[in-house]
Amino acid sequence: MSSSASQNANYAVRDRDLKYYIFDWDNNILHMPTRIHLQRKTADGEWVPHSVSTALFSVIRNDSEHYRPPGNDWERAFIEFRDINIDDENVFLRDTKSAIDNVISGESQPAPCFVKFRQTLIEGRLFAIVTARGHDPTIIQSAVRYFIETVLSDDERATMMQNLWGYLACFEEDHALGSDAEVLTNYLALNKYHGVMSTHFKALMQHDKETDASPEEGKQFAIKDFVEHIVKITQDTGLDRPISVGFSDDDPNNLLAVENYIRDQLALLFPGIKFVVYDTSDPEVEEGRKITVTGQLNLNI
Repeated sequence: MSSSASQNANYAVRDRDLKYYIFDWDNNILHMPTRIHLQRKTADGEWVPHSVSTALFSVIRNDSEHYRPPGNDWERAFIEFRDINIDDENVFLRDTKSAIDNVISGESQPAPCFVKFRQTLIEGRLFAIVTARGHDPTIIQSAVRYFIETVLSDDERATMMQNLWGYLACFEEDHALGSDAEVLTNYLALNKYHGVMSTHFKALMQHDKETDASPEEGKQFAIKDFVEHIVKITQDTGLDRPISVGFSDDDPNNLLAVENYIRDQLALLFPGIKFVVYDTSDPEVEEGRKITVTGQLNLNI
């Protein structure tokens, strides 16, 4: 490590608590303008085009009497949640930039986990993005990089880099990284980016399942994947401290499925980990309603 990097490293991270976070993207980190394309049944029985936000869809998703996908094809309904280009730009990156710009300009309020995600990045903590979208990990990672470049101030980015250099100095002394750009790229690569309806993620799940999984099942798989990831990292670095993992989501179906999954399976596999679920379905509650699912650790996650 260069002498300048050593001077910039925050060695205090050696004693930092082990808190990790799993964030849903839509209506958690950002209020995205992406629309779901449905058909709505009118009073006279006619089916007409009807586009809705992700927040509204979480409310009406099971109302098959009044709403359906075009041609009964859900892929057509979620076309903008896949990796397509509009005017030569990936639709997810386009909508992410629009959502961030609206927050910065004051045109819209931050989503419930916007501030927590910002702080996670500044502190250089490991995290996972787990979304029901169908985007490739590289695309989601690019959106996170844009968040860092545009949301964090110069001082916040400097603090983030001091923390990242500190982690390397304390736990990877033999690393060969020599610049801030390389360290940031290394940090982003350590995190997980799961679009559970993507081709990449479905291929990953084939190790466990023979058929396509529901978004709820996909999120469960993604959560376990991230927990295994951080457990391995802490073991490889010789850290023996309590671990806590927070998960945020605004969809009641996902929340219930995740709560049950943690209680019935993850708590048995990882009895020493404290799991906390944040219900962000109410946008008026900052960071969401906190639900400690399992664990007795005295941590204010």
